[in-house]
Amino acid sequence: MLRRYPDTGEPLSCKPTTKGLLNHGYRVSTTRGSYFLKHHLDDSTGDRATIVRQHRATQRLQSLGVPVAPPVQDTEGDTVTEIGGRCYALHPWVDGLHRAGAQLSTAQSERLGALLGAVHTGLEQVMGAGSGLAHRSVGYRSPDPADTFAVIDELLTAARRRRPRDAFDELAEHRLLERRALLEQHADRRPPTPGAPATGWVHGDFHPLNVLYRGGDPVAILDWDRLGVQPRAEEAVRAAAIFFVLPAGKLELEKVREYARAYRRTAGAGAAELAAAVHRVWWERLNDFWILRWRYCLHDQRADPQFPAVSALAVWWTREYKTVCEAFTG
Repeated sequence: MLRRYPDTGEPLSCKPTTKGLLNHGYRVSTTRGSYFLKHHLDDSTGDRATIVRQHRATQRLQSLGVPVAPPVQDTEGDTVTEIGGRCYALHPWVDGLHRAGAQLSTAQSERLGALLGAVHTGLEQVMGAGSGLAHRSVGYRSPDPADTFAVIDELLTAARRRRPRDAFDELAEHRLLERRALLEQHADRRPPTPGAPATGWVHGDFHPLNVLYRGGDPVAILDWDRLGVQPRAEEAVRAAAIFFVLPAGKLELEKVREYARAYRRTAGAGAAELAAAVHRVWWERLNDFWILRWRYCLHDQRADPQFPAVSALAVWWTREYKTVCEAFTG
């Protein structure tokens, strides 16, 4: 692999990293420094053309001052290496730490919102507001409660049958029954299908494990696999719901408020755009059980630790809907 990158030096070690749920990563140390070797495994984003598009986007964003870590080019000027039908990319290693919202001050939360706004406006410049939209004639549909009820029944059966049964299975059953009752109560609040397609390019997976900090400042936004066209304000709301959720399933609303103000100011997004995004993401959360699907359908428990806070957040958000909306729009 490194023979394709003669300027990187001779290999000394290659150690797998522990972060990341979809792809494999390795820290490669050489006689000339350290690098991050990414093995693209996700079939939905791991084809060469998609990866090259991600790489070009980060190269252009870097020229605009966005903190990213574009890949290293090989002797042919390429950034993707194919070996055995799989794609790899070599990136400079960036020293830094991941920070959850609880580790950010209010001022740092404000800078985080401004950073995401800069990502969205930067992507609009480097990707083009209308590119990639030929297949998007209308907006995407919000989840249908009828479909969700079927999923709940399936997951309830799996949770009740699991042996040996543990505290997680008890919590899963409780949350599934609770969520079904909430959906029955709020079924009339399902967001309508937008009449027009989304027009904004977004990172697609903006959360604490994809932002590196050095001291109090973000130094690199990582993992652009989900780069795509989506409603930009919804990414801002989703990111806040991950960064600023507390273990008890509440949001740190003071930090959310400063984050959202900075995002709106930087991205040029209005309060109405954020309010619509809050409603759609709230509804999305009410209907989403990806962690339980991983556990019971894929037999993958790596995301289990996230479930208590994530599942509690949907309930708290429903109860505090107006307050949450005001935090994003005020």
